[in-house]
Amino acid sequence: MILPIVAYGDPVLKKKGKEIEKEYPKLAELLENMFETMYNAHGVGLAAPQIGLPIRLFIIDASPFSEDEELSEEEANQLKDFKKVFINATIIEETGEEWAFAEGCLSIPEIREDVFRNEFVKIKYFDENFVEHTEVYNGLAARVIQHEYDHIEGILFTDKLSSLKKRLIKGKLANISKGKVKPEYRMRFPLAKKGR
Repeated sequence: MILPIVAYGDPVLKKKGKEIEKEYPKLAELLENMFETMYNAHGVGLAAPQIGLPIRLFIIDASPFSEDEELSEEEANQLKDFKKVFINATIIEETGEEWAFAEGCLSIPEIREDVFRNEFVKIKYFDENFVEHTEVYNGLAARVIQHEYDHIEGILFTDKLSSLKKRLIKGKLANISKGKVKPEYRMRFPLAKKGR
């Protein structure tokens, strides 16, 4: 089932997510719905807060990035089958050079801005079967993980922009929260006027 994606301005996007147990109700169904929602919106990642659930859960399928001609063969191969579920994730460390990439977010449609992130990330998490993993990722895989991880910490990519950049996009952000955008997927706007 395709769920509405929560838009910028909704308080759930600023909440730190709570850990969940293995017995979380209808987890398999929730994951299926999240993947369907993400694919419908042409996203490569989706965090539970983006569908209104303040829990520590996010999904990634970065395989669309593997088609990028600018990637090395190694990076393209890493991304080709990079489809994962991250439950109760904790970033252990972020290392390497910081590099910029124009990020976007399904909760913040029509805005892309350069965000600096570390090249490597070491993360501990549980998969959909509650098997624990500790892994290191680099490049675009690390970036997508860091972006989605920020969501379960109540952080948006716009929080990482300079104060000048924030001022420049302030009006666009206000319009998003009021529903004055036309994304090609279902959204829920916190400040949209009813009956429009």
